[in-house]
Amino acid sequence: MKRVIRVLIPVLILCCLVLGGCSVDKRQSQQAAGQTNELITIDSVPEYSGNPYVVLDNNNPAFDKEDMTTTSFETYSELDKLGRCRVVYANVGTDIMPTKERGSIGQVKPSGWQTVKYNNVDGKYLYNRCHLIGYQLTAENVNKDNLITGTRYLNIEGMLPFENMVADYVKETENHVLYRVTPMFKGDNLVASGVQMEGYSVEDKGEGICFNVYVYNVQPGIKIDYSNGESYPSDTKESVSSDEPTLTEIRGNSHSKIYHCPGQASYVEMADSKYLVIFHSKKEAIDAGYRSAKR
Repeated sequence: MKRVIRVLIPVLILCCLVLGGCSVDKRQSQQAAGQTNELITIDSVPEYSGNPYVVLDNNNPAFDKEDMTTTSFETYSELDKLGRCRVVYANVGTDIMPTKERGSIGQVKPSGWQTVKYNNVDGKYLYNRCHLIGYQLTAENVNKDNLITGTRYLNIEGMLPFENMVADYVKETENHVLYRVTPMFKGDNLVASGVQMEGYSVEDKGEGICFNVYVYNVQPGIKIDYSNGESYPSDTKESVSSDEPTLTEIRGNSHSKIYHCPGQASYVEMADSKYLVIFHSKKEAIDAGYRSAKR
């Protein structure tokens, strides 16, 4: 029996057998290929209630019929004026999937990026550099247009199951899957409130893959200031758990051998300096021969 995958309710188990295909016709005229779905706004999405994602528009994606092609492609929108990622879009096929292991992406600092650890977060780090289109789908790695500041929960519990589902389907069938991810921001916030994910298998007209969901960029137990990425535990104003020291980004100047801490005069300016060196503690900077800025 042919395996059919479709998201019906916002639960963590995604691989299930369902009947029927996926309708995209009713909204094809409402959305151009690669464009953000204008009918879905951040204000129309229900508040987070314990599930990592919620189904949108009866699970029907809004792809343009003209994009129902068996030719693979991938497109990444340029960052907006605030340095934020926008919609990314691909037709995933085996020919654009990776053939080697993923490299480091630590040099990329998405909008709102903060380096901080909590005891109650799996892996400790609150934020991941989240690929909008996962590396396993298009082999796109160090691309600032494809990386957002996302919680561990968004990345692992929310987005990864859909990425795995698409990757498995494409590898098994050698078919193509239209795949679009749209980060959604409130106002001028630097951290996305969540992402809209859409998927549709082309050759079998949505019988294999069909979904339209909103994934929440939240972390249970942590409050996030989406304007700048700052955070603290839900039950206290402490920035991190009491027995875990803050992991702060210290910015060193390799030319002057001076390091700058958050709040100091040149800290922000150093972000784009060609002399920038990142340390994760004052001790690390001092051990490397750097001295503190006076102001």
